[in-house]
Amino acid sequence: MEFKARYELIGLFALVVLAGIFGFIYWLNNAGGFGERTAYQVRFSVPVSGLSVGSKVFFNGIQVGDVKSVSIDPADPKGLVAGISILKATPMRADTKAGIDYQGLTGTAAILLTGGDAAAPALSSVDGGPPVLEADPSASRSLSQNAGRALARFDDLLARNSGRVDQILEGLQRMTGGKDKDKAGFYDLAPASGFTPIGEKPEWQLVVAEPTVPLALNTDKLLLRTEGGAFQGVDDAKWTDNLPNLIQTKLIQSFENAGYTEVVLRPGDALDPENKLLVDLRGFYVTKSDAPEAVFDFVAKLIDQDGKVRYSRAFQERVAAKSPAAEDAVVALKAVFAKTAAEVVTWAGEQLSGAAAEQ
Repeated sequence: MEFKARYELIGLFALVVLAGIFGFIYWLNNAGGFGERTAYQVRFSVPVSGLSVGSKVFFNGIQVGDVKSVSIDPADPKGLVAGISILKATPMRADTKAGIDYQGLTGTAAILLTGGDAAAPALSSVDGGPPVLEADPSASRSLSQNAGRALARFDDLLARNSGRVDQILEGLQRMTGGKDKDKAGFYDLAPASGFTPIGEKPEWQLVVAEPTVPLALNTDKLLLRTEGGAFQGVDDAKWTDNLPNLIQTKLIQSFENAGYTEVVLRPGDALDPENKLLVDLRGFYVTKSDAPEAVFDFVAKLIDQDGKVRYSRAFQERVAAKSPAAEDAVVALKAVFAKTAAEVVTWAGEQLSGAAAEQ
């Protein structure tokens, strides 16, 4: 009888330990508590990445549950539906906002819920199933978009400090016995100016994208084009930035000089811009001939939110250069850029303002 009682005690202890283990697992799977849960569905109308079963759900920054299922939205193949389970006490309202974000550039995805108005009605089901919350597209960024925004801001930081970076690199090169680049010239473009005041703030918004360029123009060198069509650098002369970045920056500054500071942005400042200016750069060089000219040749397109071309125009301007030497070439290129940038700003402003007035 004594042995039997001992075995019963051991068996009881084992059951208690197993019950404790299962209880601990249940506690972990339910965000650290045994509170009652309520099921909801979050419908995303735009593609998202990194969301999976087990992803966390936050309400006003506090974890309240997790994702139980992820599936393609049968009503919209472009979107998806996430089934979530959150604490029953979470104040879900009809105007509660939902989105998705990531921890850093490569962190895990999480659903973010933001509380609505306390007077708004509670979120409820309309067909007997779990209540459905429509996610805000502007707050639902994919991992690549999130990285793109960070890289765009990093690119902007480099553009605004390119002079300091060049000085650091030049100092390192002199320390290691490299060529003294003080003999080389670094040149900058000037944005267009002298615009007529626009008056009231426009109702449209425009993002100026980085120009697309052939490989030969994706450089910081001052370029000459020979009569045979080949490109070559002008001595050691360079621009203060790569040509696509430099032209993008100076076009934005030209719009700002025209009074469009509040409505003209960089791509990293707007996820889903109303309008986008695309520039297909085909030439920015000085011809190497008996009568040298500075040439600025490109096609500008105004694109809407759906990616459709609303307006387009080809620009090609030429300004005579005194000579193909670096100093004279820069003077001519500055002049042709300022002249053409003014035309682009005027053209884009007229087209977008006219379209807004028609609406």
